[in-house]
Amino acid sequence: MPDQAWSRFCQALENAGEVVLSGPDTPLDRAEGYRYLARLTREMLYSCLDNADPDFPRFHELDLVKIGADNPDNVYLSANIRGDRTYRITGTRGTISYFSIGSKANRYAKDGTMASTGELTDADLTIAPDGTVEIIASARRQGTNWLPLAPDSTGLVVRQTYLDRAAEVPGSWHIEQIDGPATPAELTPEFLVKALQRAALSVHGTAATFAHWTRTFMKRPNELPDFGQEMFQRAGGDPEIFYLHGYWELRPDEAWVIETDVPDCPYWNFQLDNWWMESLDHHRQMTLNKHTARLEDGRLTIVVASRDPGVGNWIDTCGHSSGTALLRWLGASEHPIPKCRVVSLEELR
Repeated sequence: MPDQAWSRFCQALENAGEVVLSGPDTPLDRAEGYRYLARLTREMLYSCLDNADPDFPRFHELDLVKIGADNPDNVYLSANIRGDRTYRITGTRGTISYFSIGSKANRYAKDGTMASTGELTDADLTIAPDGTVEIIASARRQGTNWLPLAPDSTGLVVRQTYLDRAAEVPGSWHIEQIDGPATPAELTPEFLVKALQRAALSVHGTAATFAHWTRTFMKRPNELPDFGQEMFQRAGGDPEIFYLHGYWELRPDEAWVIETDVPDCPYWNFQLDNWWMESLDHHRQMTLNKHTARLEDGRLTIVVASRDPGVGNWIDTCGHSSGTALLRWLGASEHPIPKCRVVSLEELR
């Protein structure tokens, strides 16, 4: 039985390559596409096989795993849980700009959704005088900081968001089940078979979901419209965030100019992503936020181009000629829609 499961797992990964073949055929996009599948495979194997026990969950940082326009300002943590268990989450809040934790019903392997089943944000968080925090995640309300779970909850997602990486420190967090068994369950062939199946389905399902998103955004190139928030929330988005996704396509001598008012809110950012909705190289100028951007009379101008035109807030295309993008407004009561246009770089000189 394990032999057949491994063979089916390998075949399923090969089939996931069809998602890459359905995307753009430039050498860079193809290379990034297969790297994306490799990253997803690493993450899903760890999540479904080595860190899958809901009785002994561990918070895991999503290191270099970029899914669905990952925020380069975020420290993401995830843990597998079950909705019929009770968990204690302890740690320190740190000085990082924003914190939230949500319980999710992850169905990427089935229908591309990861619906929220409970949320707890900074606005709701009570911190002890010594700076520590205790959160109880359960179906029944309990404790000062309570995170609701639902019968179909499968995981927790922590978002810790920087405004200024040089000055802020993220919190440290630990999770344990309350009144759980003393030792983890032993490995069984039946578990291995199911774990490999879930991992393969999750790789293919995740890649296919966000490839579909990109094709949706391609219908309105070089814009940042409101495509409707329900799709983004159903895929695990933060309910505090208003998402403006887009698709961009530029020639080497062109620039995408984005102009918008900026609402009064604790955090916002803009980022450039590749076709697979992975944030671009963090060592280059591919993102800006409320702290790093320059405003003029309260308005934001972003210039996306292959080289710095010397005006506005430049975002580097990092060798790409097309891809996706995202503007987030977090905690805002108003959600301005940017005005966008494509111009020649010469026009900006």
